[in-house]
Amino acid sequence: MKKDCVFCQIIKRKLPAEVEYEDKNIIAFKDIHPQAPVHILIVPKKHIPSLNEFKDKDFHLISKIFKIAQKLAQKKGIRDNYQVHLNVGKKAGQIVFHFHLHLMGGWKK
Repeated sequence: MKKDCVFCQIIKRKLPAEVEYEDKNIIAFKDIHPQAPVHILIVPKKHIPSLNEFKDKDFHLISKIFKIAQKLAQKKGIRDNYQVHLNVGKKAGQIVFHFHLHLMGGWKK
């Protein structure tokens, strides 16, 4: 893990987070600046800066992350109306350079 990465610090419990899911490879927690009523970040515990840095041996984590997104959407009551979103690179809006998937939903429109 990278020492100064905010997500690595959350994984190591050096920074607080409202954890929604955790296992040995993945952690999911509420975004501190939510863009939706439900906004959860799903993050591999292994520090991988972006989708572009995944190695063949790491791609199993992506399917697991999407499965967790599906389960959290069900748990949070947004199963029929949600977005999954990821940014790759600064110009695409990536702020934290540790791969993460945004699960967003819960709008009442």
